Amino acid sequence: MDSATTWAISCGLLFIAVSALYFRRQRTPPLPPGPKKLPLIGNLLIMPSHSEWETYSKWSKECNSDIIHLSAAGNSIIILGSVEAAEDLLDKRSAIYSDRPRFTMLNELVGGDFMFGERIHSRLFHQEFRPTAVPRFHPQELKEAHNLIRRILETPDEFAQHCRHIITAIIINVTYGLDVAQSNDPYLDAAHTAIRALSEAGVPGRYLVDIIPPLKYVPDWFPGAGFKRKATEWNNLVKNLLDLPFADAKTAVNQGTARPSFILEHLRALQVEGTEADPAEENDIKQVAGTIAIAGTDTLSTTLVVFFRAMLENPDVQKQAQKEIDSVVSSGHLPDFADEKSLPYVTAVVKETMRWWPVTPIGVPHSVGVEDRYRSYRIPAGSVVIANLWAMLQDESVYPDPQLFRPERFLVDGQLNPAVRSPDTAFGFGRRICPGRHMARDTLWIMVASLLAVFDITKGFDKDGRPLEPPPGHVSEIVVNPLPFKCTIKPRSKEAVRLIHLANVPDRS
Repeated sequence: MDSATTWAISCGLLFIAVSALYFRRQRTPPLPPGPKKLPLIGNLLIMPSHSEWETYSKWSKECNSDIIHLSAAGNSIIILGSVEAAEDLLDKRSAIYSDRPRFTMLNELVGGDFMFGERIHSRLFHQEFRPTAVPRFHPQELKEAHNLIRRILETPDEFAQHCRHIITAIIINVTYGLDVAQSNDPYLDAAHTAIRALSEAGVPGRYLVDIIPPLKYVPDWFPGAGFKRKATEWNNLVKNLLDLPFADAKTAVNQGTARPSFILEHLRALQVEGTEADPAEENDIKQVAGTIAIAGTDTLSTTLVVFFRAMLENPDVQKQAQKEIDSVVSSGHLPDFADEKSLPYVTAVVKETMRWWPVTPIGVPHSVGVEDRYRSYRIPAGSVVIANLWAMLQDESVYPDPQLFRPERFLVDGQLNPAVRSPDTAFGFGRRICPGRHMARDTLWIMVASLLAVFDITKGFDKDGRPLEPPPGHVSEIVVNPLPFKCTIKPRSKEAVRLIHLANVPDRS
């Protein structure tokens, strides 16, 4: 074969290879748009570690797309910025979009893997908090709402601590059947320290080990391995939360002194007379109980703190809600769950609190198990999929002037307007949606109604008597807390003080 023939064959083969590559690329849909990527590291250098939901929203607007793609050192990340995209993928295709992303710091090093449990965990969780089951929690929620207003009457400056204490008391009681003491309670301390650890460990982008998982093998003593020492400390706090209340609740079950609770119901179901419960199944119950304690405590208490901030910034809203309560609730009584249907404005206040400041602005991340196609885009297998809940709840096309606190947006002719999208978007989508959302709504409603019935909430004052504006900004963790602020909380009347005292029972200790 002469050189001319060889050259012709080589050119022909090259043409075929280039053509095949070209047509293959033509057939393969592109990735969703996103900020410009660098070779190898992608968007690693611009990944946000604070207020990431705002950055994601900005990128979505710049790309004119409600679905964008990011790459962090080879890790594929999909950000969904609209309810439509989230429902299409996370709800309608939940069979492939419900895998658990692996966050090395949170899941493996700190021990938060139990919060993203297997199907048995999800089944137990949803069974406990199904809509028809949550009314059984109403007596405990009402009791603790009355306890909250009494504690605030006594020490109003500590309203944020009281919110955390009361919400924790409800959750520890319904989960374990255990009481929380007025102060220095071991269950409350275990919950709060574990939640703080998990919240810091779970902030996306804060720890390089989440981007480069092999860093988890770096020795604790190695320079720059401070994250390993933190993880060891936090892991012990998480274990304490899982083990301490569960052990005490199990002892009460075995002694026949346990009160109705998640633990009592499910441990009894496992036990066969004369035999021990299966350790693996018992561990599932312990982990689900820990998930309940963590999932509700911080989100609910933070939402209550957001309510206080909304009221001091919007006195007209507060007055309107109080006017409705005064016109509906019988004289000499505090609001009850039976009043809910007659208090649509109060319900709208609760809805607007959830929308105005979503305390989990990016929700629980999902992962897609297989490569998928959506619209004209390719979704790579293994991508972490994040729903930007903040962007959805700030959507101007659904909620005009979204920065304003306006409960009226959920009303028409004085009644709740079903045509306005519910802020339940804040609870997430698909199989990762918050299973405790029904109980959470009930708890928030009775707390807000009780507080509005008896207190006026206004701005705090400095030492010279000048009103203080609440500081802008927030503490960026899994649950986003407002920066600490002062407010003035005073009883609306002597009758309000009398009702608070009448409604309360002695503190448990």
